Amino acid sequence: MIKPGDRIAVGVSGGKDSLVLLEALAAMRRFYPIPYEVEAITIDPGIPGMRFDAIERLCEELDVPYTIVKTQLYEIIFEVRKESNPCSLCAKMRRGAIHDAAVARNCRVIALGHNRDDAVETLMMSQIYEGRISCFMPVTYLDRKDVTVIRPLLYTPEKLVRGCARSMDLPIVTNPCPADGNTKRQYVKELLRDLDREAPGIQERMFGSMQRLPLSGWEKVR
Repeated sequence: MIKPGDRIAVGVSGGKDSLVLLEALAAMRRFYPIPYEVEAITIDPGIPGMRFDAIERLCEELDVPYTIVKTQLYEIIFEVRKESNPCSLCAKMRRGAIHDAAVARNCRVIALGHNRDDAVETLMMSQIYEGRISCFMPVTYLDRKDVTVIRPLLYTPEKLVRGCARSMDLPIVTNPCPADGNTKRQYVKELLRDLDREAPGIQERMFGSMQRLPLSGWEKVR
């Protein structure tokens, strides 16, 4: 995923996944066999009360340049458009914002913190709500922006990421979004949790199925 001389922009939301990824990529610089640079970028959605001071301090400790991009996502989505499905639009707008911010910082690689559970949930959501078999890829090249998106934590279970965040006492930013916990993804997460009680190991098997099909982009990492 990482090539010599890459300038990697880590998308840091303040959640456990992005902070663990930031810590890992920052630490790996010391012993990874090829040189690369790391920066952190946060897309501030403009939610009242949401602060990133703790992340700024963490980046200083890690010697990682940090950029906060101010946006009006909250106002546009919840106050102007009053979206009934806010997460979809928010995700699209945040992606566009971080792509632009990375290019502006001369970072041609963007690292996102999706874990194994996220991939399985996305696979199941595409089947339930869209009637297709689809999921984001481990590595995606975006030709319009000339940037490559990588997901280094994609093979890591969420419980392991959570444990790492806890053991390192990372400064998790509380998400005050009014849609948090009341989304299609949360519903699917809880559904998978219930299914796992009936058929233990279901997430591992579903994750494996994406490689065995394989889905587009997954054949490279089989």
